[in-house]
Amino acid sequence: MNNLTIIHDSYLTASVHDSETFTEQYILLREKEGRLYTNEQIKNLPEINPGHPHYKEWLIRKKTSSRLLRHLSKNPAFNALEVGCGNGWLTNKLSAATTGYAMGLDINKVELLQAQKVFEHSPRLHFVNGDLLSGIPEDRKFDVIVFAASIQYFSSLKDILQTALQHLTLQGEIHIIDSRFYQPNEVSIARERTREYFNAIGFPGMSRYYFHHCIDQLESFQYKILYDPSSWLDRLSFYKTPFHWIVIKNRYR
Repeated sequence: MNNLTIIHDSYLTASVHDSETFTEQYILLREKEGRLYTNEQIKNLPEINPGHPHYKEWLIRKKTSSRLLRHLSKNPAFNALEVGCGNGWLTNKLSAATTGYAMGLDINKVELLQAQKVFEHSPRLHFVNGDLLSGIPEDRKFDVIVFAASIQYFSSLKDILQTALQHLTLQGEIHIIDSRFYQPNEVSIARERTREYFNAIGFPGMSRYYFHHCIDQLESFQYKILYDPSSWLDRLSFYKTPFHWIVIKNRYR
């Protein structure tokens, strides 16, 4: 399974120009933010040197990935898909946690090629360059589909989740972690805050690729909140983080 599949641009549902523009700007943004990592750093993620500027961020990612993997360990015979896998560190963790296989999917070819190089010896691991609509065969099903810090890059929460459900086994689960969800009255303020951030860092155009989703947009899905950062009980847990952990089950389950 250990190879990189390139889905040619002609198969992408988004326009080629828009996809390439996003990828180019995204990589430049990550470089400016200090979020492009060396091969050695990626191999060790979510562990990272305490002196790294994003050390606290990776402490959170360590907590969220740890509880996800603990949840999945109850039934380790699963096939997993990570949508928006970036440099592949979490996809690799998923592949190590299962007796099945893990696939990482992203339109960002730059980080995927690095992931392929870093994890070339990892068993049961496969990376695909493409999107969920075009990069996965219609008949390919997964027991676990993960959106980790990626759901905010999809304009329609309903559309992307409906597409994901088409690739979910009857007993499967979609997990959304490391992304913020908002109440309706919080969205306008969050959008302005995001716009100000991208303007300040010199990438004003990135605002059009970043979306703020609300919990009430999940009403048509069979979902459960496994961690709610606004819940006083969850805030007392060891795994305290600022992000929701949401699981969506197949509607036919």
